[in-house]
Amino acid sequence: MEFEVAIVGGGLAGAALARALRGVSVALVTPARPGLPGEALDSRIYAISPGNARFLAQLQAWSLVPDSRLAPVHAMRVHGDDGHSVLEFDAYRSGAPELAWIAEDAWLQHALWRGLETQDRLEVFSGAACERLEFDERQVRLALADGRSLAARLVVGADGASSRVREQAGIAVHAQPYGQTAVVANFSCEAAHGHVALQWFQGGTVLALLPLPGNQVSLVWSTGEEHAQRLLGLAPDELEREVERASGAPLGALRLATPPRGFPLQRLLAQHMIAPRVALVGDAAHVVHPLAGQGANLGFQDARELARVLLTREPGRDPGEPRLLRRYERARAEDVLAMRATVHGLHALFDARSAALAWLRNAGLRLVDQLAIVKNLLVRQAMH
Repeated sequence: MEFEVAIVGGGLAGAALARALRGVSVALVTPARPGLPGEALDSRIYAISPGNARFLAQLQAWSLVPDSRLAPVHAMRVHGDDGHSVLEFDAYRSGAPELAWIAEDAWLQHALWRGLETQDRLEVFSGAACERLEFDERQVRLALADGRSLAARLVVGADGASSRVREQAGIAVHAQPYGQTAVVANFSCEAAHGHVALQWFQGGTVLALLPLPGNQVSLVWSTGEEHAQRLLGLAPDELEREVERASGAPLGALRLATPPRGFPLQRLLAQHMIAPRVALVGDAAHVVHPLAGQGANLGFQDARELARVLLTREPGRDPGEPRLLRRYERARAEDVLAMRATVHGLHALFDARSAALAWLRNAGLRLVDQLAIVKNLLVRQAMH
């Protein structure tokens, strides 16, 4: 079986790309299809930028997420680690309806996959991982773990931070653990959150409470591994009190709604986003610290840009041609590097123990908070 494009990985970025490539002969290779979302809130959530919400709407996926499972973010309040430095962003003052949308992973996956398997010119190969890639001048042959094989002019690695496609293509990667784990859980809260996202930098750790539908919030606490393991081992009432103490209880009493989960954090950047007949999207190409909530957004932007390049190529042009793929890599380079530098720089700045740097970072928060033009520029950049 031969295809124009084979996408390895059916997560958010891979499924979005498959959905975007209508009219292109596509194979989607994934170990498993996502299951149906449950009634309970998914503890894995994403802050989706308005720009990417529009992209998902163009894919006819955004409307498949029920309004009852989405929460707009109308404002964001970022607290420094000196107890009184605060930076506030407000959608209304920036001339926007919202800064972001909080959405559950399970519902995003369900929306992107709904109708995907009946999409014209798309075939899903599920239940088996891609085991080996064999390259020649004309195509790439994919050998699957269950014995099946297929060929494609272009292979897209959407298979996560431990990408098999990236490894097989010989693309070098720089990866470094942060020595932190993100502890995530959902809580019901006593006071209304008002659709305000709250974040605290706390001398190396970052605690965020993100608004969910109703009087519920999602905790994302990026902290040292030892502290994270202690949090994950607490009884529900103990974890509730711990989060209230660390945040100052701005939402009153918290009640645990979903069991806490831990995700080890690392930063990762592939040396290139392309190789001969290969392109990378999402975590296969880059992983950033969750303090800015931009991981999923970067993956969607990769999918959107690669789809644009492939769909607007000249008639009959080979989708795996190096010069064509360089258009994609050049288009994504600035945004990816800027986001990586910003996120890593913020983490390093707030992780530093120097008194001088402590003064600088908190003074910087206060200064930016007073500069409406700068804040509006930051908001517009994050929204798109």
